[in-house]
Amino acid sequence: MNTDYLDPINSLNMPEMADMTFAMDFLIRAKEGVRNLSIALTETASPDVRALLRHHLMQGIALHQEITELMIRKKWFHPYELNEQYQLDQLSAKNTVMIGQMNLFPDDTSRKGMFDRTPDEHMGGHNA
Repeated sequence: MNTDYLDPINSLNMPEMADMTFAMDFLIRAKEGVRNLSIALTETASPDVRALLRHHLMQGIALHQEITELMIRKKWFHPYELNEQYQLDQLSAKNTVMIGQMNLFPDDTSRKGMFDRTPDEHMGGHNA
């Protein structure tokens, strides 16, 4: 395992994993919105407010469905194939553990030491 968080090898497949994470977060937020609107709808007496909340609830359900379908199409979410979802969850857990084991806050974060030679060093000094 490579524990150097600045090593570019660690960014392999990172855009795809980030997209999947953002989509999952968006799906969870849409679900929370549907839940909160449902609760608010049952606690509202005004017909006008109930109509408004019902309209937003229908939009929230449609948004949740749209995000779910996108995630299924991209193979980021497998609600009907539990074995594949389990494997994806295992991969996510493994990546989370690997990130947790990295030293994300080392004492020295400077990379200047990697470029400590001058371009003219092979000519004997600072003559360039």
